[in-house]
Amino acid sequence: MEQYGKILVIAMPIFLLLIVIEKIYGYSRGNDTAPLMDTVSSLNSGITNSVKDVLGISVSILSYEWMVSNLALLTIKNSVIIYIIAFFVIDFYGYWTHRWAHQINIFWNKHAIHHSSEEFNLSCALRQSISSFVNLFTFLLLPAAILGVPSMVISIVLPLHLFLQFWYHTRHIGKLGILEKVIVTPSHHRVHHAINKEYLDKNHGQIFIFWDKWFGTFQEELEAVPSVYGITRPAQTWNPIKINFQHLWLLCKDAWHAKSWKDKLRIWFMPTGWRPEGFEEKYPVEKIEDVYNFEKYNPTHSIKLRNWSIIQLFITLGFVSYMFSNIATIPLPNLFLYGAFIFLTIYSTTELMDTNPNGMFWEGFRILFGIGIIIYYQDWFGLLAISEWSNYILMIYFFISFFITLYFVKNEFPDDYSTQYSK
Repeated sequence: MEQYGKILVIAMPIFLLLIVIEKIYGYSRGNDTAPLMDTVSSLNSGITNSVKDVLGISVSILSYEWMVSNLALLTIKNSVIIYIIAFFVIDFYGYWTHRWAHQINIFWNKHAIHHSSEEFNLSCALRQSISSFVNLFTFLLLPAAILGVPSMVISIVLPLHLFLQFWYHTRHIGKLGILEKVIVTPSHHRVHHAINKEYLDKNHGQIFIFWDKWFGTFQEELEAVPSVYGITRPAQTWNPIKINFQHLWLLCKDAWHAKSWKDKLRIWFMPTGWRPEGFEEKYPVEKIEDVYNFEKYNPTHSIKLRNWSIIQLFITLGFVSYMFSNIATIPLPNLFLYGAFIFLTIYSTTELMDTNPNGMFWEGFRILFGIGIIIYYQDWFGLLAISEWSNYILMIYFFISFFITLYFVKNEFPDDYSTQYSK
């Protein structure tokens, strides 16, 4: 947990810099593929995922440590070969978990957030799940366990493997010749994120594309079929926490409404999108039918609200960076309090981005929570050791944030926020 936090402190500014470079490059070429609020939403999603991972809020039914301790048939000395084997096995594991997330209703919930952006850019790579609390698929790492790959090697290679999936989330890189036959490229991954019928549920590979070619899920990007991005049941929100549980909530409602026990049970394990007969008419859900003719989610924002959303994002990144840098010195119960504050912050700021008047409630709750921490502990998780003014600075920030939120809700938000979108 501590080591991963330190890695993220280094990785976050690198990712942010690359996102800014992509934004500047696209703007200069007249092809800006990273709208501001979409990008801010993606970065907020990345924050929630990183906090969840650092806090370790998930369990494995079958742990890799147990497998390697009980099932290893070989012992390979610590060398480059061990890391290569681990990398290939993790990519095989990644292909199948990714594929099943697209094909089975219950598993789609943890992956929908990644596809929820109606754009395709580097920042949407950071839209990762917080709704996966149980890992069922550790058994796919069995080949590495049998070969005696230590668990420490797996823990090192896993984040490296994840970070290497960042670069190909872009529309500014075309096809890459011979590399298209071996690795996942931006062209391959544009297909994967598209909702065109020709592209749906294709190219599940994470680093190597040959898994898709071997297992029949490969689709080349077609010049005659321009990719359209998003999910067929659009999220209609910038709030990543809501998006993480939208599909699960739909499954729960459908299971409740289903008359037969058979449907109540099988709905969870049927192909993604399946609903009992007649439900589309009886309990309609908004769905994109014509991918070339639909209105992207884009609430009307003033320049002031956009600027405030960016400021809040960087303040949140400051909170998170401090948390990750001081994991070793913050006691575990307090660390979860800190995580809860970050989640409340993301929820509040993205509700404001949605022009949702409920943002006032969440901002008030967040600020009371933050002030409560300062009053109870007389400190912000050890920050007084760095600055004796830290409590006062944080209090001033909380009050400013509250009144700015109040200003936007009272002066800029429409009464019916859910239908007020710009063209």
